Amino acid sequence: MSVNTWLATGNFNTTYRQEQKTFVTSLDRSIFTLFLLTLFAWPVFFPISQKYMLVVDNILVAIVAVMGLNLLLGFAGLISIGHAAFIGIGAYTVASFSRTLGDSHVIVTHFWPVLILLAGFMGALFGAIVGLPALRLKHLYLAIATLSFQMIFQWVINFMSFFNQGQTIYVGRVFWFTGEIGRNQHYMFWYYIILTLVVLMGFGVRNLLKTRYGRSLVAVRDNDRAADAMGMNPGLTKVYAFALAGFFAGVAGALHAYLYRGIGFESFTLHQSVGYLAMAIVGGLGTLNGSFWGPVAIKYLDIQMEHLAEFAGHYMVQASNLSTALKPLSFGLVIVLFLMFEPRGIANWWRIAKSYTKLWPFRY
Repeated sequence: MSVNTWLATGNFNTTYRQEQKTFVTSLDRSIFTLFLLTLFAWPVFFPISQKYMLVVDNILVAIVAVMGLNLLLGFAGLISIGHAAFIGIGAYTVASFSRTLGDSHVIVTHFWPVLILLAGFMGALFGAIVGLPALRLKHLYLAIATLSFQMIFQWVINFMSFFNQGQTIYVGRVFWFTGEIGRNQHYMFWYYIILTLVVLMGFGVRNLLKTRYGRSLVAVRDNDRAADAMGMNPGLTKVYAFALAGFFAGVAGALHAYLYRGIGFESFTLHQSVGYLAMAIVGGLGTLNGSFWGPVAIKYLDIQMEHLAEFAGHYMVQASNLSTALKPLSFGLVIVLFLMFEPRGIANWWRIAKSYTKLWPFRY
């Protein structure tokens, strides 16, 4: 009996390999390929201003960071309030080379892929160190431990002269096969680099969750004692979950440094850590596509609130404090509403939409 590979009408898996495949049908694979081609092609056919291209690049960098946070918070069930500090570790790894060797040194400008990878490993190292308290701490106590790391990171950056006491450390322009990337091509170039990394890391996370290492994250999240009884090591699993999150955050920090051609202390504060938490919650904890929906939604909300604040400040001069408070007010309100009415995030809306299209015209 032949099986239609384009439209699945049942479960025809007979081996574990078939069950673990990335795409269930050929239709899913074709749609995803078309979507990827669209992402890579649209800037060529529909160019946008440098301002909005920077916004798109920021969203992609946030996606890389939130993928790591979702592995830690959504899949492993471990709370971290210091994710921006891990991102800062990656950014200041690049900044350290730039400050020591010079912002135009060949290592900074030509060997930037190596520096991005090194930043990821530095983030993983600090993530594993911060994850050591997870061997004994849980829930609120673990959150306080990660908050302490955030405070320590901010103090070190602010008071050490090596890091310019939190002031801007510049990074030179990178080189590609065609030569130095100029100002006009800068954001476009990094769009393709970051998008490629997002795709590769997304496949990496999806494949990781199919292995015993990924399944152990979910098992420890659900019940660490039961996971221990089944032969898993809950302590080691929690530490490597922090290391994984640190690696993603370190890569995001290095990309941030190269994208802005410099870093400053303001990009890695506690406020930013709360922002990444909000992206993970709004997108959907414990889902891979939630790591994409969350940053898009929060960044779009930020832009709209800025426009609304400008409008309110222009027509209501006497209510300038109101226009200033619109952004944090909307930010907190969105988090509360999602926690109350849709704790599974936007990813649940996407799941419902996919289920409806698969079952149509029958009742959902």
